[in-house]
Amino acid sequence: MVKHQVTITKSAKATKNFGEKLAHSFVKREVVVPYIICLYGDLGMGKTTFVQGFAKGLGITSRLLSPTFIIVRRYELTKKFTFFYHMDLYRIHELHDMKELGLSEIFEDQKSIVIIEWADRLDGKLPKNRLDIRFSIGSEPSERRIEQTYVRE
Repeated sequence: MVKHQVTITKSAKATKNFGEKLAHSFVKREVVVPYIICLYGDLGMGKTTFVQGFAKGLGITSRLLSPTFIIVRRYELTKKFTFFYHMDLYRIHELHDMKELGLSEIFEDQKSIVIIEWADRLDGKLPKNRLDIRFSIGSEPSERRIEQTYVRE
């Protein structure tokens, strides 16, 4: 099953708000499955801004920093989910660079939410059930086109 949706945001604040609203919808869902969100888009398209809003929507109050140099940050959650994993694969160039990250275990954890920036670096190793979000520039330089595709098997 594939479900497709496009959203246009007109500012960084709107992109952050969109992330927060999406997180609220995840928390409200009754079905518990691995929640994996794969983000795609060039530098500066709003991926990290989106993740900051998403984290806020999960109740994370600490400042969210992109894990560009450490690859994965894990945040404890207090509600429906146990952990929120924020991955940034920008600096990963080969799949063997990721073997020690424990991705399989993280992806199978049904009590966690995982967001992966630069998910295209996984080169076909993506989970079969996920939400793909592609960020691109809109008709104005400050606009972002956010294309969501729910992939379920």
